Amino acid sequence: MAAEVESNPSANQTTEPVASDKINRETGVLAWHELARFFARGVVIKVDQALDLVEVGRSVSMDDTEAMQTWLDARLVSRASDDDARDWSKREPEFWCLVTAPWVLVQERDVRRETAVETKTVH
Repeated sequence: MAAEVESNPSANQTTEPVASDKINRETGVLAWHELARFFARGVVIKVDQALDLVEVGRSVSMDDTEAMQTWLDARLVSRASDDDARDWSKREPEFWCLVTAPWVLVQERDVRRETAVETKTVH
């Protein structure tokens, strides 16, 4: 499929949103204690809340090194550190997660912000 997309620019426009939808459906919420085993394996990648987790996942799956390098340089994407693990162990936060083998992309949930958005939507 990648060869098709590269050889046919118009195909890229129609398959890209489908890929994003598919990736979006593969996200889920995990608590730190459920994520700790992945951290122990060294496969947890932190994604800053300023970024769209699905967009980062798509970039990883498409091996978009330019986008990834930009985010790495800006420290918006990084491998989870021991300091992160200690902090998360104390606070037990929840994360939006997305597996893009072999990596597990995680983005700490901002429950206050999510609640504010839900409240606006309801009213």
